[in-house]
Amino acid sequence: MIVTQDLWKTFAADREHKKERRTDRKETAVNAVAGIGFTCRPGRIFTLLGPNGAGKTTTLRMIATLMKPTRGTISVASFDVGKQPQEVRRNIGFLTGTTKLHERLTAAETVKYYADLHGMDRERFAKRKDELFTLLGIHEFADRRIGKLSTGMRQKVSIARTMIHDPAVVVFDEPTVGLDVITARHIIDLIRSCKSAGKTVIFSTHIMGEVSLLSDDLAIIHNGKLCYNGTYDDFHASMKGRSLEEAFIQLVEEADR
Repeated sequence: MIVTQDLWKTFAADREHKKERRTDRKETAVNAVAGIGFTCRPGRIFTLLGPNGAGKTTTLRMIATLMKPTRGTISVASFDVGKQPQEVRRNIGFLTGTTKLHERLTAAETVKYYADLHGMDRERFAKRKDELFTLLGIHEFADRRIGKLSTGMRQKVSIARTMIHDPAVVVFDEPTVGLDVITARHIIDLIRSCKSAGKTVIFSTHIMGEVSLLSDDLAIIHNGKLCYNGTYDDFHASMKGRSLEEAFIQLVEEADR
């Protein structure tokens, strides 16, 4: 489970931040996340939807212990992110659309390295690796260096390294951006398999089709604030015949007024 309460993240306001946020020039700070709170439950997919610059990635990085909140609390698998970061990292997998892999290692070596970081024994690693490599179709390029792989192949390796220790909580930050349809479908299937396995899943996107495919619960974030927080079914029922895209745009526009 993930529980966030009164979560804030404040940055010094540079020119670009002011332009994106339409912030007064006299202001010296920008709230990338401004007092949000939500709960992600096991066996459900929680979607964080918002336009670029809304605060999605900042929120997920705080959950994954990559950033410290300015204020507020985050609990992941019953561990406090601020007080017990190592325990959080043992129980979480974090996947981002920005793939950063060592180009001289092979796909198999990369995944083995992360398994070693998590202290996995040989038998458990071999079983888990075979499961993931089969699911993602990595076996055919497992011994090729990362530097020789396509963007889609690299993303599959990133997924495998994220999931190798079988974490109870999984964070997907816009993982399908820039990928071909087949690779994106592999990722969507993996997210669904995480749900079936009873994991806690939080998934950020700005792609409407993925929202309708995956969401059990939905939070819409804009300018660091939540515009909606509830079930996807309730949100869909409230659209009154409008498309998901139209309902989202209307909600964001209302928040700007």
